[in-house]
Amino acid sequence: MTIKIGGTEFKAKEGEYILNAARANDVFIPAICYLTRCSPTLACRICLVEADGKQVYACNAKVKEGMEVTIDTPNILEERRAIMEVYDVNHPLQCGVCDKSGECELQNYTLELGVDSQSYMIPDTKRETTDWSSVLHYDAGLCIVCERCTTVCKDMIGDAAITTVKRGGEALDKGFKETMPKDAYAMWNKLQKSVIAPSNGTGETNCSDCGECIAVCPVGALSSRDFVYTSNAWDLKRVPAVAAHSSDGAQIYYEVKPTSIENREEKIFRITNEWAYVSLDGSARFAYDFQNTGVSKNEAAFTAAVEAFKKADTVRFNSMITNEEAAMLQTLKEKMGLKLYNPEVRAFQKFLGYYEAASGHALWSTDTDAIMKKSDFVISVGVAMRNDSPAMKYAFNNVQKLNKGAALYFHPVGDTLIPGFGKNVEVFHHKVGLEEAALYLVLDLFADKEKLPADVKEYIESFKKSETKTIQEKEVKTVTEMVLNEETGEEEEVSKKVTEMVDKEITVTTNGLVTLLGGDAENFDATFEKMMKKKESFSMMLGEDLYFHDKAENLAKLVALVEATCAIDVVMTPPKSNALGVALICDLDDDASGYTVGYNENGDFKLSALGTGDLDMPAMNQQEGTLTSIAKRVLPTNAAVEYGGYELNDVVDALVGAPELTIDWTSMLPTDRGFKAVAFDSLPNAFTNAGVDNRGYTLETNNVETDLPEVAKFDENAVLEGDIAYRCNPARQFNDFTDKSHEIFETFALYASEEKAASLGEKAEVIFENGSITLDVVADKKITGDIVKVPDFKAAKDVYGLFGESRYQTVTLRKV
Repeated sequence: MTIKIGGTEFKAKEGEYILNAARANDVFIPAICYLTRCSPTLACRICLVEADGKQVYACNAKVKEGMEVTIDTPNILEERRAIMEVYDVNHPLQCGVCDKSGECELQNYTLELGVDSQSYMIPDTKRETTDWSSVLHYDAGLCIVCERCTTVCKDMIGDAAITTVKRGGEALDKGFKETMPKDAYAMWNKLQKSVIAPSNGTGETNCSDCGECIAVCPVGALSSRDFVYTSNAWDLKRVPAVAAHSSDGAQIYYEVKPTSIENREEKIFRITNEWAYVSLDGSARFAYDFQNTGVSKNEAAFTAAVEAFKKADTVRFNSMITNEEAAMLQTLKEKMGLKLYNPEVRAFQKFLGYYEAASGHALWSTDTDAIMKKSDFVISVGVAMRNDSPAMKYAFNNVQKLNKGAALYFHPVGDTLIPGFGKNVEVFHHKVGLEEAALYLVLDLFADKEKLPADVKEYIESFKKSETKTIQEKEVKTVTEMVLNEETGEEEEVSKKVTEMVDKEITVTTNGLVTLLGGDAENFDATFEKMMKKKESFSMMLGEDLYFHDKAENLAKLVALVEATCAIDVVMTPPKSNALGVALICDLDDDASGYTVGYNENGDFKLSALGTGDLDMPAMNQQEGTLTSIAKRVLPTNAAVEYGGYELNDVVDALVGAPELTIDWTSMLPTDRGFKAVAFDSLPNAFTNAGVDNRGYTLETNNVETDLPEVAKFDENAVLEGDIAYRCNPARQFNDFTDKSHEIFETFALYASEEKAASLGEKAEVIFENGSITLDVVADKKITGDIVKVPDFKAAKDVYGLFGESRYQTVTLRKV
């Protein structure tokens, strides 16, 4: 639709807030409290505008066809200035040392609105600084209670770990109500009453420590405990990059400067992000200092590495490499006949192959950003939402909070966080091995039955049971009786209504798939009908449980059938880091044999970016190159700090020849797998002002029409019983590099529910068919049930070897 802002015509989307329409069209309207991807709070009121002659708030007033918006009437300017004066009342004058100084929105707006004098005053209230968690520092004296932190935690992250509480500030003189603009008075009144605190009332947040509250804070109230008073913002150089650990491909900036006056070697001081467009998880924000430092070129080690490759049969590596390095390893395979072994990615690669054969699609049809923008019903199958993919977790939650959506969540491990995302979230805690049943239920609920193969329809119907029940129901009847008319003395016939309970026979149909998956079959139909009201856009999230499954091929076919018969878009989460890039570029092998060179993995000779191998390699924060994300984008990342040693490109050059630089491989990535022949330095690396991700490029993949896949029935008795271990990392831990970072504290241990942890004691041995591992036991308050989690983020422990091609195994748990 067309609107006018300040007399100029612009295009806007139906249902869009005026503020977002203005931002998308490069029109500045001041706003402190509003976050583009979250719900409006009306905390600051500074976005006041006039729309069609009426004063409204741009953050929560929606555009209309032909609307005329004025952003700077004399009354509006007076209101805004008064609001900024109020914000500046009693705000500590410590800009010279404040962590936010130089990028502080309070500074910016005070100057923007010309506040050079103060009309108001009130005695201040003492507000103490406090640490909310291992990483979060809160200075209440600097807080302006804009509520951006509480809003992003609720609407984007899903933790809802912080909230506004009573501050106990002095009440305003009521005379101000008559002498100052009304919005400024209302905002000041709220500011005097409120402060931010953990929601649980304990003084400490029980959250995922993602640090997004730090990112969105417009002043110096929230910061990392590690960053407080360590640097001025203007001293830091921003290096654009991609978050290295999960497959989300989140945009980040490494912020660096010399370590000290004496030591001029550059050091990463913190991670920041374009928080208006993307949210980070804890690993992206806090696992940044994993570089391989103090390295020089060791010629003897390099020669030994070249010789190791010459006699090697296998290269074992993980997904913590760039696309360019993956292309190098593929070249070694083709020219030297080496096996490429990567159990982290191989199962995912095979699943993609099954899916492509069944669907005709090389990759999935949607991404998490698109889900947040348009989906109002989301289904999750095989994803440990809190641990595997932060982007999926944020999208799943955002659909409930902002899109007024609904969701189905299927997973064997209970997680108390998921039901809290919304009242229309239905959680199925099914037994391990019933992932196929979950997809059959999705077909039953969402498929166009005319499109479904007859045998699939018949199989789904076989789970439905109809029975006749007798119930008592209220029935209203009209009866007549003779009543004496006292005035005439004669009896008269009178009709009246009476309610009786009568027996009634009804036919009740229950869905055995719902029961099998741990749901409430008797009430599910009514619940689902309510969930489906006004829902128009459906999405499904798939995860690692399906790739590492003995029925992976049939699961991939079922996914293809869902796409072909249901109006559902699908997204899959690559297991970690650059798993999608590796899966597309490398021809991986199913096993390792003979002499093995390990790249950040176990091997007879080890190349290590951790500084623990036979030849040093650069870590991801020391490399230029590209990564491939869950959004199917090839994204450029840059080196934050220097590296003085050899790189994989040097080894490949010595073995078979290679270009001069690692980034020379960027234009050589395989175009038959969707990559483009584009030079690294030509890749864009920013968002547009409208919030569109314009980094790198999207993979070019073709869709081929295919027949509906033939899917197999599942064995409902093929479930795991007894003690079950689940290969799953704690949130924020993905690999040895997150573990190396000093602000990540989650330990390599056995994670269990509080009840299960109590029964296991302080330490337990987990015994598999082919080995065992002994771990400390950690009680995770967010886990429910008896399944325990065994992490895999330490490569040296070879947890993939214990689990094989599965994320679940029946084990023996022994107290130690």
